[in-house]
Amino acid sequence: MLTILGFAMIATFLVLIMTKKMSPIAALVLIPALFCVAVGQGAQLGDYVIEGVGNLAPTAAMLMFAIVYFGVMIDVGLFDPIVRGILKFCRADPMRIVVGTAVLAAIVSLDGDGSTTFMITVSAMYPLYKRLKMSLVVMTGVAATANGVMNTLPWGGPTARAATALKLDASEIFVPMIPALAMGLLAVFVLAYVLGLRERKRLGMLTLDEALAREPEQETVSTGAGSTRVGSTGGTSSSGTAGTGGEDRLRKDASAAGGGTGTGADADPADEVDDDEFQGLDPNRSTLRPKLYWFNAGLTAALLTAMIMELMPIPVLFLLGAALALTVNFPHMPDQRARIAAHADNVLNVSGMVFAAAVFTGVLTGTGMVENMADWVVGAVPDAMGPHMAIVTGLLSLPLTYFMSNDGFYFGVLPVLAEAGAAHGVSPLEIARASLAGQALHMSSPLVPAVYVLVGMAKVEFGDHTRFTVKWAVLTSLVVLGAGILFGIM
Repeated sequence: MLTILGFAMIATFLVLIMTKKMSPIAALVLIPALFCVAVGQGAQLGDYVIEGVGNLAPTAAMLMFAIVYFGVMIDVGLFDPIVRGILKFCRADPMRIVVGTAVLAAIVSLDGDGSTTFMITVSAMYPLYKRLKMSLVVMTGVAATANGVMNTLPWGGPTARAATALKLDASEIFVPMIPALAMGLLAVFVLAYVLGLRERKRLGMLTLDEALAREPEQETVSTGAGSTRVGSTGGTSSSGTAGTGGEDRLRKDASAAGGGTGTGADADPADEVDDDEFQGLDPNRSTLRPKLYWFNAGLTAALLTAMIMELMPIPVLFLLGAALALTVNFPHMPDQRARIAAHADNVLNVSGMVFAAAVFTGVLTGTGMVENMADWVVGAVPDAMGPHMAIVTGLLSLPLTYFMSNDGFYFGVLPVLAEAGAAHGVSPLEIARASLAGQALHMSSPLVPAVYVLVGMAKVEFGDHTRFTVKWAVLTSLVVLGAGILFGIM
């Protein structure tokens, strides 16, 4: 009964958010609460929620201070050289922009943190997608899938969990998987190319002048510099009317995005509103600290090194890093308050979503649903598949890492799969490697806090992101699994 109710709870949650009948936060809280009552454990709901909040509190703290830290690093210009290089490659071509999104997400993913990747990628690429009226779910889907493949780095989490759960060396798991993961990343780039061609076909091949002539839809855009009103097509924006003046502003914005000099002190004050939309790229923004570039680069390198070496818990590292970055780059209290306020919207949205997810995971775990679901899935594997348990593990990693946390899968399910494989002569190393195949899909799971950073900053409905991304993420995961089989890795 718990198995059926567990799958029913997950299915109900996904249907409601994908059909936009409920917001993700409401669904994450109300659906598990109702199912907790349905299984006759309503009296324990409070305990389950508190336990879930306690388990996810370090993650919420890490995300809160990571958003502040990397938001400040974006403000002061640490990532501008990478962004300018990507944007120079992209020009005004939708295909190049989508491919550039995949490349940027893959590069930034080297730090092993999904929220960092999504903050930098969206800050850099969002203005281009809006300016050219490109599909924002293409951006979120490509970024999430690229990050999912790169998430298998030893310091990214899944590989370390697999090694810990099976008492193996992380390098013995990861290094042989590099060719398969490279094929998965190549699949992401091919996917980006195909989706980019589709966007180019829909929008047409644009020259820079044609791109400049386009006005974005009117909306309120939340950026690191605050909220900005963006003008609408053919209408009047908060910074002036469309026409020659609007085109001049667009040209200045594009110059900023491409790393141009802009207008600096000669800019019309009215133009500053539109400049905020490109604050992550504008080479003249007031928050830049070029004299502190190497300090910020060294601080970030030291922070990432400490994360990899596990010198301190990650939340503590980001807390210290954020405090130090704010103090050195913005020594005056009003400036520090302004930077914190500028990123407060993202902090509140993400932390709120994480604590809402704590209700979902708390009920799923506390009621025993996860354990019963895992046992049912493992028990459903026919004995004849025993010699092929590595392939079975790879296939199971797709749905299981999507419907449960990495901790639940790697510490709860993987040892059972490894034991079943060992009974048929399958090495635990092969099982561990195969378990990484589903990570491309895992990064779009509603139980992954970083995905809410992605959809929140990109202003994409979570249901829309899920509908678009899941099929491509599944395909990418299958490419990784297929390549692993082909290369004899598993």
